[in-house]
Amino acid sequence: MLNILEFEKPIHELEGKINELKSFADKNNINLSHELEVLTKKLEVMRKEVYENLSAWQKVKLARLQERPKSLDYIERLITDFTEFHGDRFYGDDKSIVAGIGIFEGLPVTVIGHQKGKDTNENVKRNFGMPHPEGYRKALRLMKQAEKFKRPVITFIDTPGAYCGLAAEERGQGEAIAMNLLEMSRLKTPTLSVVIGEGGSGGALALGVADRVCMLEHAIYSVISPEGLSSILWKDATLAEKAADIMKLTAQNLLSLNVIDAIVKEPLGGAHKDIDYTANNIKQYISKELKTLRKMNTVELLDTRYKKLRQIGVWQ
Repeated sequence: MLNILEFEKPIHELEGKINELKSFADKNNINLSHELEVLTKKLEVMRKEVYENLSAWQKVKLARLQERPKSLDYIERLITDFTEFHGDRFYGDDKSIVAGIGIFEGLPVTVIGHQKGKDTNENVKRNFGMPHPEGYRKALRLMKQAEKFKRPVITFIDTPGAYCGLAAEERGQGEAIAMNLLEMSRLKTPTLSVVIGEGGSGGALALGVADRVCMLEHAIYSVISPEGLSSILWKDATLAEKAADIMKLTAQNLLSLNVIDAIVKEPLGGAHKDIDYTANNIKQYISKELKTLRKMNTVELLDTRYKKLRQIGVWQ
């Protein structure tokens, strides 16, 4: 059963009425095509008005939706012959990060992504998409391997943040993230990052220091969660909606601040409404940008990346 967000209730109520009317017309052999057409047009207008004018907090809710496609959903549609690799060669394997190699439009690539679960059991297995240090070290191992074999790196970002438990801190969570930031900034191969859902703090940034960073239309990307910010600023986590409005965490905000390079269109209602449509839009973006990046030599690639990182943000 799909989760229905508060702002979606009028849409789902009208959808229910249209289905009831269709069922009534079929059972009683009555022609209600005109009435159905009027209601269907009203539904289309309602959907457009709601989903094209979402507040920052509504986008947070949509980005966190359990039905939203995960990294493996996109890998399945974009990457052929995908082979997943496991372990960091130091401690163990972290299932909250999937990483491997495959073929993107005939080109060998390395793919890394945060992986949330689609139900409670899988979320427990995937630690709700919150990586441990070994997850980031696994990602780094695959990135360095990609550099060695001159494979482009594609990352999918979708995490509330790095896991902040005692065991993670004992195993060097901060150092693992810092090493990823350092190594990604000077990786001698093209890198592309796609924020597909929730991009939370350093846990997201550890896969996001790339030549090109794009976000799905209803994804979010921020230094802290709205709940965390409201707890710090106002000592009240219930003011998360107010916090979201001032955080500039939507794709539209971040594009205007030069934090990201592009916004990838989602279907009306969100990526979960049509995964193939969303995946195809991601494919087109990656394909176009890879062609540009692969024409650069190593010096040009690193110089362009450095300039891009230096230009993040807008001074007013």
